[in-house]
Parts: sequence; structure tokens; C-alpha cells
Amino acid sequence: MRFTHVALRNFKPYDDAELDVRDGVTVIHGVNGSGKSSLLEACFFALYGSKALSGTLEDVVTTGEDDAEIELEFVHDGGTYRIERRIRVSGDRATTAKCVLEGPDGTVEGARDVRRHVASLLRMDAEAFVNCAYVQQGEVNKLINASPSQRQDMIDDLLQLGKLEEYRERAGNARLGVEDVLTSKRSVLDDIESQIAAKEDEDLHARLNALESDLAEVDEKVSNYEAQRDKAKSTLDAAQSTLDEHAEKRERLSEVESAIEELQSKVSEDEAERDTLTDRIRELDAKLDELDDDIESAVAETDLDEASDDAIDARRDTLAERESEIREELSESRQRAQALRTQAERLEERATDLESRAEEKREAADADESTADEAATELESFREKRADIESSIADIDEQFADAPVERGSAAALLDERRTERSEARESLAETETELKNARERLTEAEELRDAGKCPECGQPVDGSPHVDAIDDREADVESLEAERDELESTVESLDAAVEAAERLVELETRADSLTDSLSHLDDRIEDREKTLESRREAATEKRETADELDAEASEKREAATTQAERADTVEATVEDLEADLDALETRRERLDRVESLVETRADTVDTQERLRERRETLAEVNDERREHLTERRNRRAELREAVDEAAVESAKKRKQNAEAYLEKVETEVLPKLRDQRDDLQSRIGGVQSDLERLDELRERRDALAERVGALESLHDEVSTLESTYGDLRADLRQRNVEVLERMLNETFDLVYANDAYSRIRLDGEYGLTVFQKDGTALDPEQLSGGERALFNLSLRCAIYRLLAEGIDGAAPLPPLILDEPTVFLDTGHVSRLVDLVEDMQSRGVKQILIVSHDDELVGAADDLVRVEKNPTTNRSTVERTDAPDIASVLADD
Repeated sequence: MRFTHVALRNFKPYDDAELDVRDGVTVIHGVNGSGKSSLLEACFFALYGSKALSGTLEDVVTTGEDDAEIELEFVHDGGTYRIERRIRVSGDRATTAKCVLEGPDGTVEGARDVRRHVASLLRMDAEAFVNCAYVQQGEVNKLINASPSQRQDMIDDLLQLGKLEEYRERAGNARLGVEDVLTSKRSVLDDIESQIAAKEDEDLHARLNALESDLAEVDEKVSNYEAQRDKAKSTLDAAQSTLDEHAEKRERLSEVESAIEELQSKVSEDEAERDTLTDRIRELDAKLDELDDDIESAVAETDLDEASDDAIDARRDTLAERESEIREELSESRQRAQALRTQAERLEERATDLESRAEEKREAADADESTADEAATELESFREKRADIESSIADIDEQFADAPVERGSAAALLDERRTERSEARESLAETETELKNARERLTEAEELRDAGKCPECGQPVDGSPHVDAIDDREADVESLEAERDELESTVESLDAAVEAAERLVELETRADSLTDSLSHLDDRIEDREKTLESRREAATEKRETADELDAEASEKREAATTQAERADTVEATVEDLEADLDALETRRERLDRVESLVETRADTVDTQERLRERRETLAEVNDERREHLTERRNRRAELREAVDEAAVESAKKRKQNAEAYLEKVETEVLPKLRDQRDDLQSRIGGVQSDLERLDELRERRDALAERVGALESLHDEVSTLESTYGDLRADLRQRNVEVLERMLNETFDLVYANDAYSRIRLDGEYGLTVFQKDGTALDPEQLSGGERALFNLSLRCAIYRLLAEGIDGAAPLPPLILDEPTVFLDTGHVSRLVDLVEDMQSRGVKQILIVSHDDELVGAADDLVRVEKNPTTNRSTVERTDAPDIASVLADD
């Protein structure tokens, strides 16, 4: 699995950044805080989302932005994949707005599903990723600092051994569950055996036969009493029928008498209502006379000839037409008055605005004059400064008149003098060395001459070359002393020459600075001269413009007065037209009164007619009621003759006797017999239930016995499976420990060759021990900081190798990522880290990503990526350096 491309937008310090990730060793460098680690964190976040974060989603979005986007492309097992995540901030909360994984097998959407799919592809979750392939900044010692049990869990999970432990635990839980069920089933089986034995001792079949005989006798008695009860009910029903028939006749008689009374009452009520209606009709006649008088009076107040609907409608149309004419003229007058008033107001506002603008122009002219005065003052000051600078430059030029070079060549002269002095000092040092050697040789010869014989062989020294050369050596010493004195004088004179040249360089620098100041001052003088001229011209123009604006404002005020007077005239016309409208409204109200009175008279006539019709209807209804009253009186006489009191008394006696018998049978005899029958039936049911329960218990006993046997067999199988998983995990762990120990020692030999350490031991619980060459065992925590960091990197690389070579022949591992691995390493250890990286690359690791600015790692890089942060925008950018120059890279960092 290899990264190929990453693109970021608003991710942490990045605004917009893209990077193609190549194979080989890629070193990402830049100053601290530039965002190097954030580039790797973006790749990690793209794969695992929020599980890759130490903080919250809000932390990944660039400060001040509303969303962030991360795209990661990678190849895996021959397929190309692309993950896109978009984070959106709303208020104080950030959410995943989009998360899509596109691959050769289709598209996966949703943050959780994408994370699960990536974990399945790589066969590692986010925690396993950082424990295997991604050494995060500050986490280089994570595996060493972990406890043995923590280290065991980490490595077991990476090597997929955690699954075996999970399976063993599941088998163990299953075994415990089977034991619980088996114990429960055995207990139930014992309880059922006890219940069966108790039921068999009760002789249930004999008890059932005796109860059924008793029940037959009681059923026969109940049948006899129920037959006598039915006869009594028939007698009771016949007596009740007779009584009901006579009661019905009495009820009909009562109904007829009530109907007669009701008809008599209604006739009386309707006759009273007819009298009331007659009085109301007479009142309406009087009201009609009053309305006729009111209508005649109202017509007299109008222009109508008569109070007809046609005349009223014609007059209303005339008024409406006149009103329309007045309103049209009124609308035009109002609009004309409003327009004139608006024109007058706008002219006043325009005049005020013009006056205000004139005042602003005068104020601006005063400001221009003030600026011009300030410019004149500054101009005079600048000219004085210019004269001073020119004088200073002239003084420097006078000093250069006696100098060995012209102004502009002092730096070259200084270099020349320093070179000459350096050469003279070297010659002086060489001469002093030769003089020292010559003096030593002279001293040796003099000591040999004074001794008279050789201290080693004892021979006389007269005539020996050493003694004979004393004069020559003395001459050499004198010559070298003279040469030394001459060179010392030369060095002193050159020191003075260098100092003089340095003073000339200072004067030259001062002159250059003064020349730059003079040029800058000339620009400012020119600028002030232009300002002085332009501001005075601007002030004159603005005062002229102010006078023109005042004149225009005066004209606008005169025009405003004229338009206001015209508006007053038109508004007077508006008032006259409004008075005409009021007069029209009064005439319309009078017309409405006439119309209302006419309508009231018509309504009154209609009401009177309805009352007459109601009075006639009531008369007709009362005639019909009197006919019904005669019929009801005849029916009453017939019903009174049909009632037989003797038959009623006989029926009452028969009814009382039947009720007394039924009361005794229903409340005393039959309930007692039924209770006996119900008790016998209940007891029979209980015995039958016990027999059924006995059969059920026997069936359950057989089923439970079979179930217990199956559970015992299953318990044996699960126990075997649990121990098998445990043994398999132990065996696989031991095999992995052996391979991991071998790989760790291979890496250890590479990075610690020729050191004081001989080997590493890794026990079955992943406990680590370092052995010195003298056999002394050390805990890794006893190593120095740099050694411990390098040791941990070796362990991480060994685990990476084991995963790459030991899972199905080749694991789909991600790139090996090292974030600032040199934090705890000194120069010597960094060189070994470089060897370790090269070794991993030689073993087939296609992609190694390293965040560092160490020169050795930069030099070992196949690809160099530089991260820079703009100090103004605080945003980072990414740039690839194709041919890295180590010196320049480190100088930039």
C-alpha cells in the first residue's frame, strides 16, 4: 500500500496545498511550527477520520474558516483508491459533511463505513496504525515505556493474535454458559423426577371413578327440579300475560284521556294567539300611516318628484356622476398642489445643499492653504538639510583626495591590505618557527662543544660536523632575527594600513548613505514643491466654486418661493372642491333616508300580510283539532267498557303462587345442587389435570435427560476448543517472538555494530532485555535517551518487517512514517538511523516518509519536500525540491 497524492484545503495551517507522494525515502523539512507534522496527520485523518485525532473535529479546520477538505489517493493490492473528507463548522460544533471512498470494488460512503473499510483493507485500525507504521512526534519511546502487558496487547493485535485470544475468551464464555445451563437442566430434571414419584403415589384413576359416580346422581336431581321450575315459569307467564293485557288497556285509556286534555289545551292556546295576531295587525296599520307621513316629509327635503325606486335610482346616478367629476378635479388639484409643494421643498433643499457645499469648498480651500504653508515650511527645512548633506559629502571627498584610491574603491583596497597583512603574518609565523628551530640547533651544538665528547658514544667532538657548524648556525640565527624584525615592522605598518583602509570604507559607506539620503531628500523637495503649487491652485479653484454655488443657491430659493405661492393657490381650490363633496354627501344621505323609509314601509306591509296568513292558518288547524277531540272522546268510552277486574284478580293469585315456588327452587334447591355439581366437576378436573401433568412430566423428563446428555457432550467440546485456542495462540506467539527476536537482533546489529551491546532477548511475554558484551543484562530504560530512542525505532522497524513478511507472505502495510525521529538522537545516533532507513528500503519498503531537518537524513532522501509558513497570513505551503542542496536547505531552516 502506497500513498500517491494528498490535497488539503483549510486543514490546520494549510490554505490550499497539494503533493504527489513518490516511492523511496521522502524527507519533509521546514522550520518548527511550519506544519510539517500536519501534512502526515492529514494522511492519517483521511484514512481513519476522528479516530486519528487527539482532539476534536473543530481542531482540523483552519481558524476563521467554515469548512475543510482532505483528499488522499493511494494504491493497494493493484487497485487505486481515493478518499475525500469534508468537515463543516456550524456554530461551535464541527461535523463530517462528506466522506467517500472510491475504489475498484465500488464506492463506500459515510465516515464510519469508510473507516471500517480502510481497517479491513489494511488489516489494522487507527491504534494499530500508530503502533506499527506511524511513529508520531514524541511517541518514539512508546513501546519501550509501555508495560509488558501493554506491549503484549499492542504486538498481539498487530500480529492478529488478539483474534485468537478473543476466540478463546468466546469459547471460555461459551463453556461457562454451557455449565450454567447444564447445572440448571440437571436441577430441573431432579425436580421433575420427584414430582413424578409423588403423583404416582396418589392413585389418581380410582379417585376419578368415585367422583364421576357422585356427579351422575347430582345431575339427575338437577334435571328433575329444572323440569318443575319450567312448569312454574309457564304458569307465571300466562298470569303475567293476562295482567299485561289489562295494563295495556288501562295505559291506552290513560293515553286517550291525555290526548283529549292536550287537544283542548292547544285549541285554547291557538285561539289566544289569534287574538294577539289581530291586535298586532291593527298596530301595523297605525305604523303604516306614520311611515306615509315620514316619506312625504323626507321627499320634500330632496329634489324628487315622487318616492319611487326609479326616481331614487335616477337621482342617485346624477349625484354619482357629479361626485365623479368633482373627485377627478379634486385629485388633479391635489396632485398639482403636492407637485408644486414638493418642487418648492426640493428647491429649498437644493439651495441649502448648495450653500453647504459652498461652505465645504471654503473650508477645503482653507485646508489647502494650510497644507501649502506646511509644505513651504518643510521645503525650506529640506533645502537646508540638503545643503548640510552636500557639505558632508564634500568633506568626505576632500579626505579621499589624499587617499591612495578614489571613493568607491575603498572596499577593494581593504581586501588587498588585509590579504597583504595575512601573508605577512604567515611569513612572520614561519620565520619565528625557523628561528626557534635554528636556536635549538645552535644550543645543542654549543652544549655538545662544551661537553667535549658525545654523550652516547663517548668519542671526542672536536672536528665533528655539529661543532664545526656553530658559526654557520649563529649566522643563521642572526639572519632570521633580522628577517623577523623586518617582518614585524612590515606587519605593524600593514596593521596601520588596514586601519586606514577600514576608515576609508567607513567614510565611503557614510558617503553612500549620505548620497542615498540626498536622493531621497531631492524626491521629498520635489514632492513638497508640487504640493505647494497644487494646493494653492486648488484653494483658488475651490473658492471660485464656492462663489458659484452661493449664486446658484440664491436662484433656487427664489424659485422655491414662487412654487410655494402657486401651491397655496391650488390648495385653496382643493378646499372648495372638498366642500362641494360634503354637500353632495348631505344630499345622498337625504336620498338614503327616503329609500330607507320606503323599504321600511314595504317590510311593514309584508309583515302584516304574514300575520293575516298565520291567523287564518290557526283557525283551520283548530277546526281539525275539534274533529280529533270528538273521536278521542268516543274511544275513551269504548276502553272503559273493555276492562275486567275479576280476571285481573285471578291472574294476580296465580302469579304469586308461581313466583313463590320459583323463588324457593332458584334460590335454595338448585343453587345447592349446582354447587355440589361444580365442586365434583372441579375435583374431577383437578384429578384429570394431575393425570395430564403426570404425562407431561414424564415427557419433559425424557426430553431433559436427552438435553442433559447433549449439554455434557457440548461442554466437553467447548472446553477442548478453549484450550486449543489458548495453545494455538501461545504457539503462534512463541513462533512470532522467535522471528521478531531474530529480526530485532539483525536490526540491532546494524545500528549497534562494534558497540558495547551484544544482543537483545525477547521473552514469550514480549519482555525486552539488552545484553552488554560482558554478559550484563540491562533493562531498555537503563539506556541513554538517544540509545533508547534508536532501540525503539529498531523494535518498530522489526515489527514492521515481521508484519510485511509474516502475514500471508505479504501484508498490505502503509508507508513507514517517522515524525521527528531525531529529537532524542545525537550526531552518531542519527547516522545509525540513516543506516536503519536504508536497510528498511533495501528490504523492500516502497515508501518511507520522514519529518526532519537533520542534514544526514536530508542527504539520504530520494525526495525532498519543503514546508513554509507565511508570517503575514499564517498559512503553510508545500513545495518539492527536486535536487536538494543540503547546505542551502539547512541554511534556510
